[in-house]
Amino acid sequence: MSAEGSGTSARRWRGVHKALADPLRIRLLEALWERPQSARELAERADVPADRLYYHLGQLEQARLIEIAEYRPLARGKVERVYAPAVTEPPGDAASPEEMAEFLGSILDATRADINAAYRSEAAGGRREVSVHRGALRLTDEALAELRGHIERLATQPGDRDAPGTWTRVVVAVVDLQDRPSLDAVAPESERSS
Repeated sequence: MSAEGSGTSARRWRGVHKALADPLRIRLLEALWERPQSARELAERADVPADRLYYHLGQLEQARLIEIAEYRPLARGKVERVYAPAVTEPPGDAASPEEMAEFLGSILDATRADINAAYRSEAAGGRREVSVHRGALRLTDEALAELRGHIERLATQPGDRDAPGTWTRVVVAVVDLQDRPSLDAVAPESERSS
């Protein structure tokens, strides 16, 4: 990635973090994760005037957290925008540690919002399930590559908005808990001497 691309990526993730720093914007994003909605529908739900929401929706759209899913026709030839969550891609292999930390912070903020929305729904009589697992595995490089392959296949399965079923967010982090041995340390002794 070029230095210019890296700078763009850093600005993008700072924008995501800034967009998620406002509790109202997190509530709007939570509502949109449930189903696409217009500013008018979101205003009714948040008990906030629609005029006040356009700024916040613009911030979420600028951070590429939401997008316009459709334009819904209204009376007298008018239309309203219907917003939906946008697909968020990670910064990429060339990201700096700061960019990756900002990205992960945003993912954790969004995950916290998902979990809070699920528990609020449950308290209101809805039914949502939350499973959080944390553990440590000792994996060989081959087993780790296989695990990453499974995760990649799961994460890239297409989602059809019109298909039956329950939209489910899956967040998986695979992090080494210790430094990996150097390549010299893991090579057979016969290879090290040559």
